[in-house]
Amino acid sequence: MTTFAIAGRLTVNRLGYGTGQLTGFGYWGERLPPEDAVAVLRRAVERGATLIDTADNYGPDLAEELVARALHPYGDGLVLATKGGVIRTGPNVWHIDGRPASLRARCEASLRRLRVETVDLYQLHRIDPEVPLADQLGTLAELRTEGKIRHIGLDTVTPEELAEAMTITEIASVQNRYNLLDRDSEPVLELCEARGLAFLPWFPLGNGKLTAAEGSPLAEVAARHGATPNQVALAWLLHRSPVLLPTPGTGSLAHLEENMDAAALRLTDQDMEALAGAAA
Repeated sequence: MTTFAIAGRLTVNRLGYGTGQLTGFGYWGERLPPEDAVAVLRRAVERGATLIDTADNYGPDLAEELVARALHPYGDGLVLATKGGVIRTGPNVWHIDGRPASLRARCEASLRRLRVETVDLYQLHRIDPEVPLADQLGTLAELRTEGKIRHIGLDTVTPEELAEAMTITEIASVQNRYNLLDRDSEPVLELCEARGLAFLPWFPLGNGKLTAAEGSPLAEVAARHGATPNQVALAWLLHRSPVLLPTPGTGSLAHLEENMDAAALRLTDQDMEALAGAAA
């Protein structure tokens, strides 16, 4: 399956593009010349990415502005996902803020930067432990009723938190850390499969930590296919579950081409069995 319908309505190609590396998670301000970032975004769409994942604190604000600069007016079938609820006040300084007034203000600011009246998927970037979950999700549900959000997603949750959230409002997606070497979120993935929710794995390439030492299962599979280890790691996600929608990020056109080529890589049962123990 090469596509997935988020909430049964928004059909996207399963291999998308994430904007975190355009600005850098730890950077404050521009990481790349804006024209380079624009070129990468446009090429991602040319290569078939129909899901663009961003957040208001990437930059902060800059990633959303770059998305609009590169892609607005948005083509039919392009799905934009952004996030709110984590505020940056300096390099590597992050604050969770799920207060209703703050969430509303952050969402409306994202709409302005993205130049849209409605964002397709708005994700609560982190659950604020100081604010009742019902208040946080209730605010997003209100924004959805007002037509400012099409669907609601969650980022970095436990199975219990996801189950609770689904009793409060309709949830379309989850974004947890998950990759070939880090599978701690398997229980969340299983719940997403059972409920038909999209699972957007962040750090799908382990934030550059995936290695393929000679003789490792990843290296062996890559060699069999004439592929790179990163391509095999992305292909593994696409084969692992039909609800997985990896959105690898990069600021390099060459790396982008490498990532997008992974969509055509077909792993065998033998490959998948060999990779099953890679995390160990």
